[in-house]
Amino acid sequence: MDLVLQIIISGLLLGGIYALISIGLNIIFGVIKIVNLAHGDFLMMAMYAAFFLFTLKGIDPFVGVFIIFPAFVLLGVFIFRVMIKPLLGTAETEVNTIIATAGLGFVLQNLALMLWKSDIRAMETSMTGQSYEFFGIMLSSGRTWAFIVCLIVALLLYYVLMYTKIGTHIRAVSQDTDAATLMGINVDKIYTLTFAIGIGLVGVAGAIIAPTYNMYPTIGLYFNTMAFIIVVLGGLGSFTGALIGGLIIGLVEAFAGVLASAELAQVFSLLIFLVILFIRPEGIMGKGARV
Repeated sequence: MDLVLQIIISGLLLGGIYALISIGLNIIFGVIKIVNLAHGDFLMMAMYAAFFLFTLKGIDPFVGVFIIFPAFVLLGVFIFRVMIKPLLGTAETEVNTIIATAGLGFVLQNLALMLWKSDIRAMETSMTGQSYEFFGIMLSSGRTWAFIVCLIVALLLYYVLMYTKIGTHIRAVSQDTDAATLMGINVDKIYTLTFAIGIGLVGVAGAIIAPTYNMYPTIGLYFNTMAFIIVVLGGLGSFTGALIGGLIIGLVEAFAGVLASAELAQVFSLLIFLVILFIRPEGIMGKGARV
């Protein structure tokens, strides 16, 4: 029983991290209706940013979040204005944005290879190798704090989306762009803000997972795959769906890692993903879900 509880807790901690990684991708799709194939590569860059802030300046990744988040928000504004905005409203918007973001992902990967080579890097902070005991259950210190950050960010984002004026505008644009425009909402600004928030969130995720994952220029491909599995599983465009999907995948990987092997954990995640989509093709939260 203790082993099962240990696996469940570990899976939830991992799932919370996956959820935060996926929320940024999902909110961009839910509002702007574009698929960001460079999502995982932005995560990779955030991991490197946290790594160098720690190794060069001694800034802990959980403190570095306050530097990385605004920096990635500004990066998101720049990328949207320069690359994404000119492609919106064209006859082939979906295809063009997919090609553009895929190309951006390759650029980021090769930039990382050029600057930092293909060497695997790891961080050793004060939390490395540390754990907490909670009623006989051992909790990884790094993943526990990462989960806490994920929970705080998710709650703050939910509050903004549901109870603020800007959140109302974002939800209005996600549901009907034309109607939102007629109501006086500046859709262009909402698009820019949403994309910037999505990139900022993946920046936060990259910073807090940097101490628990080895980093290398192509690690974004793995997280890209997991993020897409989670957002499709939870329901495209659904904030709540991303949270539920992340927790499900985290639990599946935790149980698969113990019952089978860590190498097969992603295979089991894919199998569960396919089974759920076979039963409910629109995802857990259903077609058209937004929050």
